[in-house]
Amino acid sequence: MVDDIDNSDPFDGETLELPIPGTLDETRIDRVIAMLTGMSRNDATALLRSGVVTLDGKVILKGSAIVSEGQLLVALLPPPDDGTVTPDASVEIDVVYDDPHFAIVNKHSGQVVHPGAGQRDNTLVAGLLARFPELQALSDAGLCDPFRPGIVHRLDKGTSGVLVVAKTAEGLEGLREQLASRAMERTYLGLVEGHVVEERGVVDAPIGRSTRTPTLMAVRSDGREARTGYDVLMRIDKPQPVTLLKLSLDTGRTHQIRVHMGTIGHPVVNDPRYGHRRDRRLEQDRFFLHSRTLAFAHPVTGERVSAGSPLPDDLVPLVPGFVDEGF
Repeated sequence: MVDDIDNSDPFDGETLELPIPGTLDETRIDRVIAMLTGMSRNDATALLRSGVVTLDGKVILKGSAIVSEGQLLVALLPPPDDGTVTPDASVEIDVVYDDPHFAIVNKHSGQVVHPGAGQRDNTLVAGLLARFPELQALSDAGLCDPFRPGIVHRLDKGTSGVLVVAKTAEGLEGLREQLASRAMERTYLGLVEGHVVEERGVVDAPIGRSTRTPTLMAVRSDGREARTGYDVLMRIDKPQPVTLLKLSLDTGRTHQIRVHMGTIGHPVVNDPRYGHRRDRRLEQDRFFLHSRTLAFAHPVTGERVSAGSPLPDDLVPLVPGFVDEGF
């Protein structure tokens, strides 16, 4: 998930991902999915048969399969039915930059950007609609998905940091054009496993849906073009060798950074899907990936706009001695 959504992806749903809790140990998987998503048992069975549910990386097709405590359940869920999002003023919105045509917000880890079958409430979009009611007009005009009013790009649930949201039709069109033309500059901070030898480099490898595990993305020869640049900021030896990277997106495929780093043998720390479950340094739904800066031309005036979010407090202890001087 960018980690941005690739809106042409035919599997354009949300991903349910969690270790099986003790309360669901020895339970049928169709019942588990139904309980966690609110689906009917019939819909859960249909989801399983489509091959987009895995336990510890193994595709599960039968609803009668029994789950065990600690197994990692991953399911690619269908997008929600047509409808609208209810504004929710209780959702925290951290506005970094406010403009009549757009807003840049700092998303917190664990916050889902827009509703999906796995989470319909308490999303960033619900909070945005309460803070900026004008976003609803974009959906009403048919300019964007009703569940994603103003959303130009997104961040995975476990990724924190800055993203831009359009507030007007002019803002939406201009920002989308810059994203598509790769004129929008996006940098991330990511801590990856092992010592990256080269001081800088580019991972240029196409990404598509994994044929072995449909809930994952993978490098594929027939995938869509994807490039991620990186610069080493610091290397840490203990307790395990890790490297802090500045990462730059030239493209924005789903889970791009996580896939590319895993492909070169340096997965993002604490990433249970593309990394190693043996090295748990953070909460289960939090990996070390932070959207640090955004820069683009104002969609109406053309003036340069830039904003950033410093490394959040929960990640700072993992990089002792790192001084964030900005980019």
